[in-house]
Amino acid sequence: MPDNAIRDAASAFPLFAATAPRERGSALVAVADALDAAGDEVIALAQQETGLAEARLRGELNRTTQQLRLFAEVVIEGAYLDARIDEPDAEYAVGPRPDVRRVNVPVGPVLNYAASNFPLAFSIAGGDTAAALAGGNPVIVKAHEGHPRLSEATGRIVQDALRKAGMPDGTFGVLFGRDEGVAALKDERIRGACFTGSTSVGRMLADIAAARPVPIPFYGELGSVNPVFVSPTALKNDPEGLAKGFVASVTGSCGQLCTKPGFLLVPNAEPLRETLTTAKDIAAHRMLTAGTTAGYRDRRDTVLAAPGTEVLVEGSVEVDEEGLGWATPTLAVLSLNSVEAAMNTVLDESFGPLSVIVEYGDDPGILPSVAERLFPGNLTATLHLGPDEDPIAWSVLVDVLSRTSGRVLFGGWPTGVSVTAAMQHGGPYPATTRDATAVGTAAIGRFLRGVCYQNAPQSFLPPALRDDNPWGVPQRRSPAGLSSGWGALTGRY
Repeated sequence: MPDNAIRDAASAFPLFAATAPRERGSALVAVADALDAAGDEVIALAQQETGLAEARLRGELNRTTQQLRLFAEVVIEGAYLDARIDEPDAEYAVGPRPDVRRVNVPVGPVLNYAASNFPLAFSIAGGDTAAALAGGNPVIVKAHEGHPRLSEATGRIVQDALRKAGMPDGTFGVLFGRDEGVAALKDERIRGACFTGSTSVGRMLADIAAARPVPIPFYGELGSVNPVFVSPTALKNDPEGLAKGFVASVTGSCGQLCTKPGFLLVPNAEPLRETLTTAKDIAAHRMLTAGTTAGYRDRRDTVLAAPGTEVLVEGSVEVDEEGLGWATPTLAVLSLNSVEAAMNTVLDESFGPLSVIVEYGDDPGILPSVAERLFPGNLTATLHLGPDEDPIAWSVLVDVLSRTSGRVLFGGWPTGVSVTAAMQHGGPYPATTRDATAVGTAAIGRFLRGVCYQNAPQSFLPPALRDDNPWGVPQRRSPAGLSSGWGALTGRY
């Protein structure tokens, strides 16, 4: 029952939050090792419940376990604690300064809503779970109904590994059911939540989190169309390479990726046509769930019915008696004027193997305005340029893309997000409800809050703030006397 899981998580919180970095890091590695050891079991279940290919799932399992190991390194290194120590300073420039020390601490039990399209890397033991656990927060995962048996098995593996690693009971739990997931979000013992899924459900949950008597942070990854902009020179230089990369990115995993490019903006589609039509030869791929199938069919029908739409590759969706679909790629071509006339009819995300090629004409100078008006919030935006193009001519577009997207790519394609320290997988609304990253080591910051101690005796300070620094974490110290030199770095003094 949800109440039992939340009760246990609340009880575990002070104990788990107090674990030393090496203990917590070792527990994360233990979970990774246990998942790797059970790889054949979890891969088989994932194939049965999602229809995703074995090679794709094995790669995803590797990502899942490696990001757990990466977060173990983050915990032990300790920079995420952002320990700051300001020593007492009677001559401080704005008045006498006491001993002030600040550190990041875990927020409390975190509720994580698993995603359908990454049944391992964004599900029970995925990146959100890894980041929250690394920060010292017990985690309760609301399993996705698209892969319940996989969720049960993965949850059991994680719980057993944490228990054997000496973590307190209640550090991790799994609950099932939509009503249970909503009830848990309303529970006052839950202190943060994260979600990956549809815009409608994510916004509903975000509103619930905000409307609580004590609102909590809710990090929802919602919808993104990830536009790709191609310069005239790039189109002329390698139309075949562009078309092949585009098709591969749109059709991988049946287009059920949050970073799938939903729009390709080119001066004109003619140089790409011959290569793009090869997408008709791609075999049908099963979609994740009946709900995903229904949503995709509706969006596909809407886009193809928009005035001015040219169907370049028609594709199809075959549906069985249980509502599951098997889809082949659909590619459409529209002029920029047609897209602007249709607006959200065309611009809303199509979660599946459909993308729109937009012909913007002979003037790339209009692209900054187009990006700002039509694509205001995305996980990614991509720019393909020729090798010798003037960067100044494209700097305005790059500036706009950096304001409307979480990640700006130069060349390449946005699918295949790397788990790194510098990754940003978030973006302005509607890509996310709060513009933080859900991938990479910075993701831990979503589940932390700052606490300051003033004139506290050493015995009351958390280890990260003590002068003897028993955890050996980085400490940023401000000794007395520094304020007398403020402004010197400007060269004006």
